[in-house]
Amino acid sequence: MNISPYQVKKIRRVVAVLMAAAITGVLSALVADTLKVITEHYESIFLENLHHNRYLIFIIPLIGLTTIQMLRYFLFRNKANKGIKEVLDTINKNGNTLPAYKIPSHYFNGLLTVIFGGSTGIEVSTVVSTAAIGALSSRKVSYLRKYRTDLVCAGLAAGVTALFNAPIAGFLFAFEVFTKRRSKLHTASVITAVIASYLLTRFFFYKQVFEFNVTGWRSEAFPYIVLLGVLAGINSAYLTKSVLFFKKFFSSFHNDYIRIIGGSLIISTLIFFMPNLYGEGYEGIKHVFLHVDAPSIALLLPLLAVLLLKPIATSVTLGAGGDGGVFAPSLFIGAFLGLIVSMILNHYFNLGLIPVNFVVIGMAAVLSGSIHAPFTSIFLVCALADNYILFIPIVVASLISKWVASKILPYSVYTYKPNRA
Repeated sequence: MNISPYQVKKIRRVVAVLMAAAITGVLSALVADTLKVITEHYESIFLENLHHNRYLIFIIPLIGLTTIQMLRYFLFRNKANKGIKEVLDTINKNGNTLPAYKIPSHYFNGLLTVIFGGSTGIEVSTVVSTAAIGALSSRKVSYLRKYRTDLVCAGLAAGVTALFNAPIAGFLFAFEVFTKRRSKLHTASVITAVIASYLLTRFFFYKQVFEFNVTGWRSEAFPYIVLLGVLAGINSAYLTKSVLFFKKFFSSFHNDYIRIIGGSLIISTLIFFMPNLYGEGYEGIKHVFLHVDAPSIALLLPLLAVLLLKPIATSVTLGAGGDGGVFAPSLFIGAFLGLIVSMILNHYFNLGLIPVNFVVIGMAAVLSGSIHAPFTSIFLVCALADNYILFIPIVVASLISKWVASKILPYSVYTYKPNRA
């Protein structure tokens, strides 16, 4: 069978794109995994020191935000990081692309934000950094430029895969949030990067994020799972609205020093009274899992306070110049919401609900409503649980949460446009 020169050229291009996607996946995994490991290490050191001297919290966020501002001014072209919007602009606007400096910019700013107490996570910082790796790879070879979107999506999907050891969630995240492209090459590029990232992470960096045991669920709990989905949607909208409000509020300060000092003081005060608000909140989620076997109703008011204040702490962190997004805060809020709902229903109505199930379902539901990506949330949380026992209730709660959140606010923090009414 004769192969035409055009077919040969096409095959070579496909091979080149897939090779670039594989390299992007490996590099993205290295960025995501090293950032995760370093952040966890230094965050634990800072938290340990805070246990010995709580008043240190009144200088730690100030140091972090000030350092970020200095790096931004002297190293990173004095341009603010816009998070996911930067990636969306790269994909949707042909004239824009992610410059190479976005890789170290988001990497170090995300690290500094979280370890110095900023109440957000490294997920969005990782996504933008790894998307920038994809954009960079598309510029290194001239004929790869037309495949920029494919490689950018490959990078960000690989980043999510590495962070949560969740390849299906990484793949779905690229399609639910960033692009609806359905070409075979695009799909193959994302899959290639995800597989490369997953293999590297699984064999060299794998560590279970949370330790908990899910054994099953009862159909009698179904109405209360629906209730949890509705409440999760409301909390997701509250988080979104809070982030947008405080970003607008802090942007009105033209003096960076006032913005940084004011923001760090608010963060410090909140963490002083509610230590679980420190950093990405995974320690707080682990604390929740410690109480799921025999939750005490005496914990209800402190849990409610954390639930209400986490969106504010996250929003102030981002508004004051911190780098991050709503991924980790959504998981945090969902865990606390699930525990609160199960506690109230069990205590006052003696329903015998399984608290750990509601914690896990709540994590997926709030994330779904916050990022308007239910299928990403479903498979991400199933990966965190390392099983699919709760798949059906997670699907139900996540879809309901996304529907409720979109009815309250027809946009997420990623898709909001200031000229909306």
